[in-house]
Amino acid sequence: MDTKTLEFVTYCISKLAQLLKMSQREVYILYDYIVPSYDVLHTFSSRYLVQNFTDFMREKEVLHQ
Repeated sequence: MDTKTLEFVTYCISKLAQLLKMSQREVYILYDYIVPSYDVLHTFSSRYLVQNFTDFMREKEVLHQ
């Protein structure tokens, strides 16, 4: 994994954990989703990313809101 991908993954997990008031460990499930999709995801707005990630977490039953 290159540095840009790692920085993006770290940023997304950190910011989403902060926004959802969850630990980064709980949000880490996104790692396996973000890395393979980096080429597409890094082009989207933060608003879209938050919605996309929370939808994914609901599908995986990690987020129950």
